[in-house]
Amino acid sequence: MSGSDTALKPKTATKPKLDWPKLHKVILLNDDYTPREFVILVLKAVFRMSEEAGYRVMMTAHKLGSCVVVVCARDIAETRAKEATDLAKQAGFPLMFTTEPEE
Repeated sequence: MSGSDTALKPKTATKPKLDWPKLHKVILLNDDYTPREFVILVLKAVFRMSEEAGYRVMMTAHKLGSCVVVVCARDIAETRAKEATDLAKQAGFPLMFTTEPEE
């Protein structure tokens, strides 16, 4: 038998369809005890915001009761929310950040 008897067929490559990870919102909740300057400090340190952006987010949360800080992947959102909340706890403030899935 010779090698010319076999017919070679190209394989069809199938690409699996990958879904984007679900995004989550980090939400700043307003409280009456945490100083405004400390909230801006946390937003700058944890979320790398500028002074002006931190002030706008803080004032929005102050006026409306809560404000979306950032939208990102779930693990990043949960890590940053926990880091910011823990930073406030260490300083003795009840500042709270939560996460929820984006619709």
